[in-house]
Amino acid sequence: MRAEVSAGHAEPVGLRCFIVDDSAGFLQAACAFLEQEGVTVVGVAPTAEAAIGRVIELRPDVTLVDIDLCGSSGLELSRQLADECRGAAGCLILISAHAEEEFADLIESTPAAGFLPKSALSADAIQALMPGCGDDPASSSAPRDT
Repeated sequence: MRAEVSAGHAEPVGLRCFIVDDSAGFLQAACAFLEQEGVTVVGVAPTAEAAIGRVIELRPDVTLVDIDLCGSSGLELSRQLADECRGAAGCLILISAHAEEEFADLIESTPAAGFLPKSALSADAIQALMPGCGDDPASSSAPRDT
């Protein structure tokens, strides 16, 4: 079962985030908003191809992946990140402008900890899903060697 977003207000101290989305406007807005909330956005990528190498290099605590990437599937990218990056992607969270119900079965088939609608994106919402990743990357500043 996937973790659900709660109304709690966890402190996102030191949380490092990478965002994969093909919308330049969303990337700009999400980066500005998350940075205001104390999340460090360490990188962004507009395509699946650009994301993999950057994620391995930057090793974020959490990677947000748009389900509907132009020319590729964010669902498939989440599987690639889990398989090819050997833990470097941190906690994988799928995002979309569409409702979760439209993708529920597909989301369940991915290694993602959960789903956030873009309209609900916040540091608290990210923190609420992170326990679904097993080891909570935000609880340790040590590099992951998985």
